[in-house]
Amino acid sequence: MKTTRAVIRQLGGPEVIEWVTEELPPPAPGEVTLEHGAVGLNYIDTYYRRGIYPAELPSGLGLEGAGRIVAVGPDVSGYREGDRVVTIGPQNGAYATIRNIAAAQLFRLPDLIDDRTAAAAAIKAFTAEFLADRCGKVEAGWPVLVHAAAGGTGLMLVQWLKHIGAEVIGTVSTEAKADAARAAGADHIVFYQQEHTAQRVREITGGAGVRVTFDGIGRSTWETSLDATGKRGLIINYGNADAPVGEVDVSVLAMKGSLYNTRPMLFHYYDDPGERAEGSQKVWDLVESGVLSINIGQTYPLLDTAQAHRDLESGGTTGSTILLP
Repeated sequence: MKTTRAVIRQLGGPEVIEWVTEELPPPAPGEVTLEHGAVGLNYIDTYYRRGIYPAELPSGLGLEGAGRIVAVGPDVSGYREGDRVVTIGPQNGAYATIRNIAAAQLFRLPDLIDDRTAAAAAIKAFTAEFLADRCGKVEAGWPVLVHAAAGGTGLMLVQWLKHIGAEVIGTVSTEAKADAARAAGADHIVFYQQEHTAQRVREITGGAGVRVTFDGIGRSTWETSLDATGKRGLIINYGNADAPVGEVDVSVLAMKGSLYNTRPMLFHYYDDPGERAEGSQKVWDLVESGVLSINIGQTYPLLDTAQAHRDLESGGTTGSTILLP
């Protein structure tokens, strides 16, 4: 069978994404052949494209894809042809119509969750789960700050944090994005292009600052996160949508109130089989119960992935984005 897949042979902007059509070999031992029904677009994909995260070139691109298993290789147990699954990586190559992938990287999908929902939700919802529950350990009543609250992960985080019972402050750039964040449960909105974010956060919290700041932006929000986080609070830098924070003089954490800071990765929280099973089940349960509403803000044909990258990086997207083979 043939596949059409994305390849990058050099690092750079969206223009480096190429498309090749080629014969797909049978799955190797431990692999299955997965036919995608939908592919997820995530900021981490741009990190690999730009070289912020290393990848051996030439490389495939994309981590998240949902669909149906159409062939099973030797030494695979627990899966069979026809099973519906989703993957979140860490193996790149999801920007493809069909691919071979290690069975160990798959999550089985419940019947009530379709491919589009899974591709829109998996990475972002799994990220919200580990950030809020296992990394931030957020408790009911805590004031927390979510940068880019109307982005794909931001909306998931807001919903998850409200489910816990936190008081959520979200930053956005437009009224439309404010509406989306409020609909997800944000208690307070800060327009970061018009207001002094840290000052506004301190006003909302009576001067105390937040207990946890969730920062997926990076360099441009680092100072704001420091100033908005209260004494002995935690700053979680989980992404580099702007740029990596870079070198940090850790003494600034002391000067700002004995703060804690961490830079976690999804895969470190979803590599243990038991944690993978428990975390993903929590996500699917909340999606099926309606606690997590999946906002698919925009869709693109798979071959228009470069334009999807441009729109994502320019801030022109809201919620999750999926690519359709």
